[in-house]
Amino acid sequence: MKSSEPEFITVGQILSPWGIEGKLKVEVVTDFPQRFTSSSKIYIKRRPMTIDSAEWHKGKAIIKLNTVNNIEDAQRLRGQPVEIHYSQLQPLPEGQYYHFQLIGLEVWTTQGELLGNVTQILTAESNDNYVVYGAKGEVLIPAIEDVVKSIDLGKRCIIIEPIEGLLSLNQKAAPS
Repeated sequence: MKSSEPEFITVGQILSPWGIEGKLKVEVVTDFPQRFTSSSKIYIKRRPMTIDSAEWHKGKAIIKLNTVNNIEDAQRLRGQPVEIHYSQLQPLPEGQYYHFQLIGLEVWTTQGELLGNVTQILTAESNDNYVVYGAKGEVLIPAIEDVVKSIDLGKRCIIIEPIEGLLSLNQKAAPS
């Protein structure tokens, strides 16, 4: 694990207790919902826990943890993130990245101009967009092959080929 990578990654958020026996309703925020299955290891408040049982209801995971046995204990966990340890990450295919890996990377043009750093990633149906903030303000960079030429996690940079009008069209000026 590199020092820039988080030790724990959020995969869900506890919304509320579910029933009186300590079950929890969880908003799932991972592309790998199979993390919410019986015997899966998760972390809450950095403490390891095991999911005893899991079911789905209207797109939410309903989980029973090995250490939560009543509504009072479940109530105390309301609002807590559900996390996994970095070592539990699923490997991604070549050329795909987790959002947390891209946040903070420098963005350079193929002409050698530093645009700034990725501060946020906006997910859309067609493609993601990188929000890049730098000296000239904020610019949106579409995460498409025609624009993003390379991503180097080791060097912590993204190289882009701005298509005509991209930088001026999507730019929001920096506050003066």
